[in-house]
Amino acid sequence: MRLANQGGRLVIVTGDEVVDVATASEGQFGPDPQSAYDVWAAFTAWAAQGHAPTGKLEEAILGPVTPRPRQIFAVGLNYADHAAESGHPLPEYPMVFTKFVTSITGPYGDIALPSANVDWEVELVAVIGKPATAVRPEDAWEHVAGLTVGQDISEREVQRRGQPAQFSLAKSYPGFGPVGPYLVTLDEAGDPANLALTCSINGEVMQDGNTSSMVFSIPELIGYLSGVCTLLPGDLIFTGTPPGVGMGRKPPRYLATGDLLETSIDGLGTMRHRLISPSV
Repeated sequence: MRLANQGGRLVIVTGDEVVDVATASEGQFGPDPQSAYDVWAAFTAWAAQGHAPTGKLEEAILGPVTPRPRQIFAVGLNYADHAAESGHPLPEYPMVFTKFVTSITGPYGDIALPSANVDWEVELVAVIGKPATAVRPEDAWEHVAGLTVGQDISEREVQRRGQPAQFSLAKSYPGFGPVGPYLVTLDEAGDPANLALTCSINGEVMQDGNTSSMVFSIPELIGYLSGVCTLLPGDLIFTGTPPGVGMGRKPPRYLATGDLLETSIDGLGTMRHRLISPSV
């Protein structure tokens, strides 16, 4: 199943058509995309019955698949080659930080550049569908609603301010957390441990990786995180980025006004964003 946030309403995507959930369920489930995660088992049971389309897919108005997650976890240095290009050894434990909720945006549109030091990071994102506390890795998939495409956009100068460096603020400017275009349930998402992911700028491929190179798998991350925090329905886990980021290039290369940023994961979809100058 593929879900989307179309103009602020939860829809099931079937090819170039959609099923508006609130309309098709006659109000059993509300239109708010975020609300489905709190009743995930009941919602997926209803959706599995099959429902007639109610309209057309309108990509231009798709929003984030989780517009208001209560928690956003992100993992640094979770691909060996990315750790190497960043000049760091492989972490012994997941290196966890957060992106703040106001950074979340949809899969298409404009993102304002606050500086000339803004970098790209394609990431596979896991969306929690069931509360998770002290979950064993072997049980972790039971707590996942599905997968989506994410970008962990990062302002590198702010990230490196101070000793030690801090990540969360530098990765939380407005629009720095695009997710979408769809939430894809695990039965249709392919093998999460073998998904190709790419990031291109103006058609030039910058990142070309595979989730098989993750240091810590999604089940391991859920086990680790849920050992400290209770994961809540609709929470996001950005699982790390492969090599090819701008900071690791010689000389470094960053996003510029007018760039078209395309972020893709096989089977999950492609996001497209135009980088613009900040409004005055």
